[in-house]
Amino acid sequence: MSRYKAYSEYKNSGVEWLDTVPTHWSRVAIKYMALEEGTLFLDGDWIESKDISSEGIKYITTGNVGEGAYKEQGSGFISEEKFSALNCTEVFPGDVLISRLNSPIGRACVVPYLASRVVTSVDNVIFRPDQLYSKEYLVRLFSSPAYFEHTTNLARGATMQRISRGLLGNIRVVLPPKIEQQKIAAFLDHETAKIDALIEKQQRLIELLKEKRQAVISHAVTKGLNPNAPMKDSGVEWQGEVPAHWDLQPLKYLCSFSGGGTPSKDNLSYWSDGTIPWVSPKDMKSFWINDSQDKITQAAVQASSTNFVDAGSLLIVVRSGILQRTIPIAINTVPVTLNQDMKALSFISEMNVEFAANFILGNIPPLLLEWSKEGATVESIEHEYLSSSVFPVPPYHEQLEINATIRKRMESFDALEQQASTGISLLQERRTALISAAVTGKIDVRDWQAAA
Repeated sequence: MSRYKAYSEYKNSGVEWLDTVPTHWSRVAIKYMALEEGTLFLDGDWIESKDISSEGIKYITTGNVGEGAYKEQGSGFISEEKFSALNCTEVFPGDVLISRLNSPIGRACVVPYLASRVVTSVDNVIFRPDQLYSKEYLVRLFSSPAYFEHTTNLARGATMQRISRGLLGNIRVVLPPKIEQQKIAAFLDHETAKIDALIEKQQRLIELLKEKRQAVISHAVTKGLNPNAPMKDSGVEWQGEVPAHWDLQPLKYLCSFSGGGTPSKDNLSYWSDGTIPWVSPKDMKSFWINDSQDKITQAAVQASSTNFVDAGSLLIVVRSGILQRTIPIAINTVPVTLNQDMKALSFISEMNVEFAANFILGNIPPLLLEWSKEGATVESIEHEYLSSSVFPVPPYHEQLEINATIRKRMESFDALEQQASTGISLLQERRTALISAAVTGKIDVRDWQAAA
């Protein structure tokens, strides 16, 4: 933050979570910032799931409260009758909501206009401060790392951490005069918008790289590496032409299939001290798998429908909500067992497992359509469609060449994605540091002017 000057004089803040602050800043507990008529510092309403309806007054929860910004996401409604029966407190545009639940605890946002009357859950505090305070400044203050560290220390709960409204209200903050609060808020709006734009560019770059990655794989596994090779019609509309010397086979003639199962969770002897990897969809986060989060015993294998899968098999998730957008696959490098939402494909010698995996990775959108049952209420890959799917089969040595080329190209994409991800992390750190420095008085922006 060396480009910004500091204040000329500082004093001890007198609060637990801050060190020094500018001498003219004032200390106040959050609950004492809502003392005038018409102000509010009150929990939202206890609204149960049975009270939710499909229309009426919009009901927003802690999930709608982001760090300094409102988050639009799925929300329900309550009827006018239920609003009256529960004696609910209405939330208005411009109110500040402070979340007492879910990390980071104490985050806040200003409620925008939502084209509806609004109520909120009991774990949100409705904060309608006095005229002395800028709401935009306050939500920035309630987004600083030191504040979050303090609220986390005050939170209680064995299974779910939350802070009580009493403890939240007793938190003391140190603030500048309102005109200075407004200046700091305007400065942060301007500067964080520039940072957010840079973050968005990096995120878009990552998305474009993912699209390019898939296109490169798809082209390699359907067109080959020789641009001059004679071509023939594959017989599959979305595959188009393939090299004329490639074979084309339904998957059921290229591999054998095996499923999985779940040993009884009630029998501890199946799970306690288990050493056999038991792969489930949550383990499918990398291309190569040599371990799993859960382990089972030999007794569990014998007592359930799960079986050993030899190393070098293609593991595929066949039942999961994630199948709406992707197909998780992996190759196991050690023998494993599977849960009931998985299948293993063990290929014959003419088909290389890595090539088969690349064919899937390069063609996920059309394969999702081809393998899914139209109108099914549960996202799943149907075995009938999977086994009948036509795969290209180049000569084995060509499959290995294609795999090697794909690996090399993917290394380049990995490096570019890593650079973009690192850039995003640095920008996010800068954003957080800038907010923290401004709202705690480490930098003086009173003379700041937005560039024309």
